[in-house]
Amino acid sequence: MLGRSGCHLCEEALEVIRRVAGELGVAYEVRDLDESPPAEREEYWERIPVTFVDGAPHDFWRVSEKRLRAALGAP
Repeated sequence: MLGRSGCHLCEEALEVIRRVAGELGVAYEVRDLDESPPAEREEYWERIPVTFVDGAPHDFWRVSEKRLRAALGAP
């Protein structure tokens, strides 16, 4: 997930990611947009949090638990 400190949508998204990843035994990474390269900050600034699955953008702003589970191969 790509987000920022103090972002309430990022906090909500991280709750979903932690729950789903924990249940499925999937590793995840949280990156801070403020520490990202300028091109990445410009691309995603208006769309955080951004959830990635296998390096590809998956969801913006809010994380759908159902979509995330499906993308991670959960039954």
